[in-house]
Amino acid sequence: MAFQALFLLVLAGAVWAQGLPRSAGDLSPNESPMRGPDGKDRTQDLLKADLASNLKDLETIKRLSEEITMELKKHDRHVLSVGALKKLDEMEKLTKRIRGRMKRF
Repeated sequence: MAFQALFLLVLAGAVWAQGLPRSAGDLSPNESPMRGPDGKDRTQDLLKADLASNLKDLETIKRLSEEITMELKKHDRHVLSVGALKKLDEMEKLTKRIRGRMKRF
């Protein structure tokens, strides 16, 4: 008897929760409320722009990585110059920027 009452209570809670309005953060990408002034869905345009930005940033990361590799091969020690450390910091910033764009949707 107690199991049946508990089951009914859980079932009633689930039915009640389905009727609650969802916040914008709970929407799937297909239900995204991002609309332009003309009423068109801007999600696809934003995703295309993010892809172009990500590819550009990845090319920059690749270039910086190659420069650091050449600098390491040029020197016989395991010491990085200040310029190489700055390039590593720039690579980290670009990586965080890419990650943020990819987590947006």
